[in-house]
Amino acid sequence: MTPKSVAIKRSAMPEHALPGTYEIVIAAALRHTHSAGRALDLGAGSGALAGRLQAAGFQVTASDAQNYFELGTDFVLLDFNQPDFDQRFTPGFDVITSVEVIEHLENPFAFLRGVARLLSDNGVAVITTPNVGNAAGRLKFFRSGKLRPMDSKSPEHITPIHLDLFERQILPRAGLRLVEYFSHPNGKFPLTGRRYLVPLFWIAIPFMRGPALTGDSHIFVLKRTGGRG
Repeated sequence: MTPKSVAIKRSAMPEHALPGTYEIVIAAALRHTHSAGRALDLGAGSGALAGRLQAAGFQVTASDAQNYFELGTDFVLLDFNQPDFDQRFTPGFDVITSVEVIEHLENPFAFLRGVARLLSDNGVAVITTPNVGNAAGRLKFFRSGKLRPMDSKSPEHITPIHLDLFERQILPRAGLRLVEYFSHPNGKFPLTGRRYLVPLFWIAIPFMRGPALTGDSHIFVLKRTGGRG
């Protein structure tokens, strides 16, 4: 099914991710696809990432629950909580991006299965989400029993993504595999408002195990299970 364009509302394109995120996403997409092709931006927001994909030479389709921007792209108005959302698109995308979206959804398994169905055999999905398991997040949970940043300050965040379970359990069930990973920004905690706490995180890190102990965002680069490359 060919995506259907809907009305344009405004042209402002503020970024809705940590600084540097879009650069990493674009670089990963180009590194794994090697050439421009069809791209799908799920959760396009202001259109800032869709615009960058377009500038990189991709033929872009954007999608979100609302349309906030003006770009020369196809746009599909869509709720990603629908388990069959992927049926609104023609499969075979070379790149699928989804920045700071999956933590807003009720069922990450269904969302990722849709992503897998939409990718081409050689396609790559680049998905970002808050890092709830870094040193800052672990200390917050130890002290208060609440997840960072999934507490009352971010009520729209309803589904935390834990790196270990994501790789071991969620991805295999969704038909995807991890081919590259970044914690962003590595070595930093930009979401920490009380900067005097950062030295405490570094004191605690040697006593913790596991990856991604710094950085406030996960960046996952995924391919279909069994896909080539």
